[in-house]
Amino acid sequence: VQLQASGGGFVQAGGSLRLSCAPSGRTFSDYAVGWFRLAPGKDREFVAAISQSGISTYYTDSVKGRFTISRDNAKNTVYLQMNSLKPEDTAVYYCAAKAYIGASPDKGYAYWGQGTQVTVSS
Repeated sequence: VQLQASGGGFVQAGGSLRLSCAPSGRTFSDYAVGWFRLAPGKDREFVAAISQSGISTYYTDSVKGRFTISRDNAKNTVYLQMNSLKPEDTAVYYCAAKAYIGASPDKGYAYWGQGTQVTVSS
């Protein structure tokens, strides 16, 4: 599965962005999808994940209440709505997919897309 992430950009603190992730050549509803981010000098961090059906969602504590992951299986797309952005959210954001959400929504992803840069100014 090849994944395409888009929607990054430059925004001031308190602003919003919506990231999109879409696969090429596959039906996305067959996969659980996660978002991760990589900031300079830091390890890759899990941000959010969603089950195949979209019923179950998971978030890292630092984004709860500000970010929302969702999916539109008819459009074969997963979204990450990011509100109340902070400078510490600045990172390259990646989407990833795996067959089942499983017991560890933050691990075990087999397919990764290229990243999209999110920059939040103070």
